[in-house]
Amino acid sequence: MTLRQLREEVLEGNLALARAGLVAWTGGNLSAITPDRDAIVIKPSGVRYEHMGVDDLVVVALDGTVVEGHHGPSSDTASHLAVYARRPDVGSVVHTHSRYATAFAAAGRAIPCVLTAVADEFGGDVPCGGYASIGGEEIGREIVASIGSSPAILMKHHGVFTLGATIEAALKAAVMVEDVAATVHAALVLGPLERLPDDEIAANHDRYRHRYGTAAASTGVRS
Repeated sequence: MTLRQLREEVLEGNLALARAGLVAWTGGNLSAITPDRDAIVIKPSGVRYEHMGVDDLVVVALDGTVVEGHHGPSSDTASHLAVYARRPDVGSVVHTHSRYATAFAAAGRAIPCVLTAVADEFGGDVPCGGYASIGGEEIGREIVASIGSSPAILMKHHGVFTLGATIEAALKAAVMVEDVAATVHAALVLGPLERLPDDEIAANHDRYRHRYGTAAASTGVRS
């Protein structure tokens, strides 16, 4: 993949956040790391999604040096870089302030694993990390320290971060965390919730990761 192709994919990923209703005005961002892991492509700071083109994206080396771009990079750039430096399995990072998931972040609460959909995608509760200041590596360090094996984390008083091996995987986690957050939020209005048993969480997560989308997705069915 050329750097130009990666810029095009990162642009499309950022625009997908807007289409999905996960970001507002200029908030949020998506980045991806180059195949040789020596730089990232990230959304520019303060540019509205509907005005953004491929040449507006910013290329930043892992030491924080801007390599290409006529805008400043996202204010979350240092946090993204800190994640990539500590998680070699991560190819893309997404940050949103999506409404329902961020409501849990505002309350400093994890999203409990009370639905099979939460078990499927996240393998348990969606964790809530501690508060960290914007602009430096603090958020990235807290993400890595607190996210565990989940592809998503809520950051207290801030918003949502999702990680993926690919842009699509990070985007999917961002879409799914908002979807389950909205449902769990509505369910909490009805009364106390019961968390799925750990063995059912593990079984659902394993099925989703290894059999979903295959002929073995449903037991008792043969091709």
